[in-house]
Amino acid sequence: MRRLEDFDVLILPGVGGAGPDHWQTFWQRAFPSFRRVLQDNWELPVYSDWALRLSDAVNAAKKPVVLVGHSLGTCLTVRWANENPTLARKVMGAFLVATTDIDRFEGKGGTPATGFAPVILKPLPFPTLIVASHNDERVSFERASEFAKAWGATLADVGDAGHIGSVAKLGVWPTGLVLLGQFIASLSAAQGNQST
Repeated sequence: MRRLEDFDVLILPGVGGAGPDHWQTFWQRAFPSFRRVLQDNWELPVYSDWALRLSDAVNAAKKPVVLVGHSLGTCLTVRWANENPTLARKVMGAFLVATTDIDRFEGKGGTPATGFAPVILKPLPFPTLIVASHNDERVSFERASEFAKAWGATLADVGDAGHIGSVAKLGVWPTGLVLLGQFIASLSAAQGNQST
């Protein structure tokens, strides 16, 4: 069974960078070893810039990597993993929360993001847990289920939790921590050995 200490955990926020009320920020405070992948522009995201920062962070990691993405951070994870298969071998798993359906928004005035669409519907090269809500305004539960199937991911249903972000005022989000702990424990030691 794997433990949190076995991994470098990289936090991937969405638009705005996960402010002080966001569970990702609470998790970083609670676990100082969690590192946020910083971006130059949180308000006008450009995929190529964000992907470069993610590549740098994965390259710099000393241990196998677990990605913890929210919203646009999930879109970044999926596209980056498909475009960087060699580097993605260092990633042991991805915990993706509120997987935004970027195809509904990019280029249509619904998001300031550029270059993240279309959603790639191919299996991800590492174990993935998708955490989805039934009343998320950025993705329907049915579409999140389609993503899970296409990516070979497990789907966790958290009921009616909106976009599972700052607005929800989740604090440290105990439910999410339990899901993350279970996900981390499920990652096999063999996967970690393959990355070294």
